[in-house]
Amino acid sequence: MIAKKPRTRKCKSCREPFTPSRPLQSACCVQCAIALTSAAKEKARKAKEAVERKEHREAKERVKTRSDHMREAQQAFNEFIRWRDRLQPCISCDSTPSDEGLITGSRWDAGHYRSVGACPALRFEPLNTNRQCVRCNRDLSGNAVEYRIRLIRRIGQDKVDWLEGPHEPKRYTIEDLKAIKAEYRAKVRELKREHDDR
Repeated sequence: MIAKKPRTRKCKSCREPFTPSRPLQSACCVQCAIALTSAAKEKARKAKEAVERKEHREAKERVKTRSDHMREAQQAFNEFIRWRDRLQPCISCDSTPSDEGLITGSRWDAGHYRSVGACPALRFEPLNTNRQCVRCNRDLSGNAVEYRIRLIRRIGQDKVDWLEGPHEPKRYTIEDLKAIKAEYRAKVRELKREHDDR
């Protein structure tokens, strides 16, 4: 009985055709076999590092306090406000950035009309928060009188009256804060996509 001649295969390293001399041979020569082994080790190393990074992230997530989640949600919300209002002047003094597209940096805050301390229920309310220069927000404690004048022009008296009215206290759970963070990160991604598509 005549033995079957092995079929030609493509080397998994150099992709050149070769005739294997033994079953399951995947490389055409020693150099290609070494390259395949190195590639497999590198792939395994990267997979292990990815698993370790995931485990590290999950471990960090487990030890986060409610305050940590609140801070992260606030950062995501504030970034959204700066992106939403990126072409608007400061809500309190009408100053504008020298570079029209400037969004973040030391010059701009997400300034609350009713402060988080005065009305925590409006902490994540977009109508209550606008792009504001650092001078007005931090140095002038919000520059509230000028803020109110321009806020009425921007959103209308009825909405300002609603902001100034009573609000039910809110107790944000960790799950609420995670959802807020995810929502505003998604909104920022969408605004960035729109900005890049122009």
